[in-house]
Amino acid sequence: MNTSAGEPPGGAGPGLREDGRTGIGRPREDGRTGTGGSREDSRRGTGRTGVGRSRAGAPSGDTAPSMSVPAVRAAAGIDASAVVGTGGASAVVGIGDASAVLAGLGVGGAPAVAARPPIFAAPLSDPRAMLGTVETRSVSPVFVGRAAELGALADALTRAAAGEPQALLLGGEAGVGKTRLIEEFATAAGRTGAVVAVGGCVEIGADGLPFAPFSTALRALRRQLPDELAAAAAGQEAELARLLPELGEARRGPRDDEEGTARLFELTARLLERLAADRTVVVLLEDLHWADASTRHLLAYLFRTLRSGRLAVVATYRADDIHRRHPLRPLLAELDRLRTVRRIELARFNRTEVGRQIAGILAAEPDPAQVDDIFERSDGNAFFVEELAVAAHEGCCTGLTDSLRDLLLVRVEGLPESSQRVARIVAEGGSTVEYRLLAAVARLAEDDLIEALRAAVGANILIAAPGGDGYRFRHSLVREAVSDDLLPGERSRLNRRYAEALEADPALVPADERAARLASYWYHAHDAAKALPAVLDASVEARCRHAHAEQLRLLERAMELWELAPDSIRAGLRPVDYAEVYPPCGCDPATTPLRYLDLMAEAAVAGRLCGERERALKITRRALRLLEDEDDHHPNSPSGSGRGDPLRAAWFWAQRSRLVQTTARGDGWKELATAQELVRGLPPSEVHAEVLATVANWSMVHEPGPDALMAAERAVEYARMVGARDIELNARLTLGGLLVEAGDIEAGLTELHEVKEQAKALGDAAVLGRLHVNLPSHLEGIGRSQEAVRVLKEGVGLARRLGLLDIEALVWGNLAESLHSLGRWDEAGEAAISSERVGQSAKRRGFHATLHAHFALSRGDLTVARRQLTAAREHFGTHDTMPQHALPLGRIAIGVAAAEGRLLDARAELAAALDTGFPPGTQRYGWPLLLAAATAEADALGLPGAEPGRGEVLEDIHKAAKTLATNVPVWQAYGHWLRAELLRAEGAGTPRDWSETVTAFEPLERPYDLARVRHRLAESLLASGADDDARARATELLRLAGAVADHLGARPLAESVALLAQRARLTLSGTTRQSPPADPAEALGLTSRERDVLRLVAAGRSNRQIAEKLFISPKTASVHVSNILAKLGVAGRGRRRRWRIGCGCSRPRHPLPRRRGETYAGTDPGRGRPCVQHVRGTLRTRP
Repeated sequence: MNTSAGEPPGGAGPGLREDGRTGIGRPREDGRTGTGGSREDSRRGTGRTGVGRSRAGAPSGDTAPSMSVPAVRAAAGIDASAVVGTGGASAVVGIGDASAVLAGLGVGGAPAVAARPPIFAAPLSDPRAMLGTVETRSVSPVFVGRAAELGALADALTRAAAGEPQALLLGGEAGVGKTRLIEEFATAAGRTGAVVAVGGCVEIGADGLPFAPFSTALRALRRQLPDELAAAAAGQEAELARLLPELGEARRGPRDDEEGTARLFELTARLLERLAADRTVVVLLEDLHWADASTRHLLAYLFRTLRSGRLAVVATYRADDIHRRHPLRPLLAELDRLRTVRRIELARFNRTEVGRQIAGILAAEPDPAQVDDIFERSDGNAFFVEELAVAAHEGCCTGLTDSLRDLLLVRVEGLPESSQRVARIVAEGGSTVEYRLLAAVARLAEDDLIEALRAAVGANILIAAPGGDGYRFRHSLVREAVSDDLLPGERSRLNRRYAEALEADPALVPADERAARLASYWYHAHDAAKALPAVLDASVEARCRHAHAEQLRLLERAMELWELAPDSIRAGLRPVDYAEVYPPCGCDPATTPLRYLDLMAEAAVAGRLCGERERALKITRRALRLLEDEDDHHPNSPSGSGRGDPLRAAWFWAQRSRLVQTTARGDGWKELATAQELVRGLPPSEVHAEVLATVANWSMVHEPGPDALMAAERAVEYARMVGARDIELNARLTLGGLLVEAGDIEAGLTELHEVKEQAKALGDAAVLGRLHVNLPSHLEGIGRSQEAVRVLKEGVGLARRLGLLDIEALVWGNLAESLHSLGRWDEAGEAAISSERVGQSAKRRGFHATLHAHFALSRGDLTVARRQLTAAREHFGTHDTMPQHALPLGRIAIGVAAAEGRLLDARAELAAALDTGFPPGTQRYGWPLLLAAATAEADALGLPGAEPGRGEVLEDIHKAAKTLATNVPVWQAYGHWLRAELLRAEGAGTPRDWSETVTAFEPLERPYDLARVRHRLAESLLASGADDDARARATELLRLAGAVADHLGARPLAESVALLAQRARLTLSGTTRQSPPADPAEALGLTSRERDVLRLVAAGRSNRQIAEKLFISPKTASVHVSNILAKLGVAGRGRRRRWRIGCGCSRPRHPLPRRRGETYAGTDPGRGRPCVQHVRGTLRTRP
């Protein structure tokens, strides 16, 4: 339930004061209430009757005499041209001294100090001009302290001016001086030539207006830079009009626009970057604690993605308002983790600063006792210092009361009755109230209204709004106090007047605020009949602006009002006006009454789109329960079946499937299967087609096969029958991909290209974005990497142009994968970084980590590969495992384990993958995984610890390979490669097997794979007899493989090539290799060949195995072993430690005591089971 209007946090409601008047607050221990509670009126000597009720002895309209700023400074003895230190970072800064601070940091010059201009220097066309010359007494003409904070802001401006975008958060309690600091900074920045735009979060009742600060700031930029903003927004006016309606009419997006919000955010960020390309732009966003969710999301996106431009964005917020459940709290925590965001916390004034402030206010040196008293009571809060000083100066007795509200209201109560009435009206109207709207609500004669405003402005209670067309309270604390002091009936009446005035003349407020404000006014007027349509109108407006968080809040409010509104009102509402996500399904939306379930459907989708998925899940659960209740009243429906309205039930189940997946609660199939069952046998409908298309898409990425193909074909057929073009194109996109994976490659590619052209013609951004991910992915899957790269580069431009951020992240990631296949590893790394910069969701981060792990493994950086592998698995989770995620991670895990000598771990990863199996169409992931496992087994051949279970593992790999397709050359080549590796693992490999593999890879554009199989062919040639022709061919193969490895930075392959050439005594001319590290065996007098033999002996190889590895005869190997025994001074092979010391392989003994029968030499972090580690040719069991 939402807190009712005017109800304080915690649910405290209106209470009864001791004198019988109504107030708001909780009782205190001393019998008085808290803020706004009762107190003994005798302590002030007057009978307080609340705002707008007269008080004996109160001044009636008199205002204090005005004083010029120089006069105030002169009286206070303050030098306005210097920053006077007061100890530490504190200082007294005069007006204009902000520019001096900036000048000290090299930003602009320090202009001469001038008096602040009159607050009402307005043209006669401005409603404010009717007040004439109203001289207001600035209660704080001297800017006190804040030298360090102003210096930090100035430093940010310097960096921004140099082309480094800046993001700052300025926090502090209410009244501490945030706005004053921002004003000083803005003035000084403007004097340096920067363009300054200010926008504030607008509070209407308890609600914030969607994107209000950004709309206001962009409007200010448009006034100052009209031509530049038009050029920066060129081509995207229809999207950016959602924030700035002056740019044109907002484009109506597709139903359920997944990318709409991200697109708007991206375009806004790029717009600001373009504006700031040639000039310094400062955007100041105030009162972030009132920000709506959409504003918070846009700010977070902006702070994360600003990359270029002379731009500084500063946002302020009340720190004391950010309680544990405040929606701004998680955003602040998130932004704190960004290195690009600086956070400034404004502290209270110390006693010296308070004294300086009072001197400026009173234009005289204050009495030390008065300074002590005000400092103690204000606790250094700048606004409270002002209020106490002015109250004391005017002879008020607020020093005798502890009530904060009394302090805030004392000068309001000193206004004439008409001015107090206007103050109450302004307080309830929102942060700012337009003059014409105020006049309509106040219902005063114009002269009377002007006089009332003159008194309020003269007393510095109200001030002119920055835009010049309305009024606001000088400080929001006073507005909140005045608003809280309203009686419940009074509050409702004022909101009704606002609503009636706005309905009578909608032009009274800006067009982009009209719907939200009218909805808020009617809601707080407690008129359900008027509020329900108004709230629904506002929800549609929020949806059109992609402000889905506000749309969700408004829809939940509409559901709250539904039963309260009269039947006649509900009967007149139509889905065509308010609902769009649930398809009509044969009903006429123009004549069919709007249903409560329509609101729930809209709310469920809005919740998913704005990230409130838990709320969306609850809404779908409630909707399905309502449908179950309808089943109970349907004569032919079993309870809970949804047969009373099966299409609507199926739609909600399909939505629930998506939510279950995105919240990592499961893979969503159970929900989809329920939806599919509900539509089975029903006539064609849009819901039917959508369910089938969703089933096909789910199956494509989870369980591709004949069932998925059949679902896609039926989805296309049903979509065509009902004319659902967007569903048809999406289903055809899925169908084309499934055809490619099933082996009907040309038919599938033709389908995909046709979808591409038709989506282009229709301007369907969602389909185009998805196609530029899937089409190149399928091309990469059949070995056409060059074609994939061309489509992907086109996709990057399209995604950027349309603001499809999630799509752009996937496109960059797929581009990185294809570039890696083509041997363009540096470019692939850059593409992976671009993908990581754009994509922020958990699955996108998992994708990025997978790419980085794959690249690191290829380059031999096992530490990075292991870390990224762990990160990828954490991001993907265990609830929704897709083959396209799980199989590549399994292949990487096998590669890392094998490279670290953990053969048993590699076998465990293989077993896990084989347990899941390889669904049809997953050959692009299956072949590399099986190859990694076979290679690990072949490399461990001859190691005693590897023999147990080897036969079963190799047989499992053989069987799994038979399930994988070889319908294109690249996977035929992998089939040859796997067969050759399996033969090598069995010790039966021949040069012919590897020659066939090399021949299969030579036409393919996969240089790294070709280099690897050339290395294996050279090894096989040298092992087979090594005649002169074979050695010559092996030399050429190794030279080619080494050149590729060196070019790519594939260190493991380069080292393997170099080692093989060294063992075979081959000279690879034209190659550069790193010199081997110093070998301790040289000190023992061992020859190069003897050192080779020594390493193999230390690894546990027999004389025959040594001969095979070094391409010599067993007899020659035996001679070498005998010579080594003599030089090392050992009796036989059993002295293994001496062997290991001789070859430089010695390791310290493990500090833990061994148990009987154990041979481990270390522990594997994070594992509690034994594993085998293959280190320098030895197998070790490690717990």
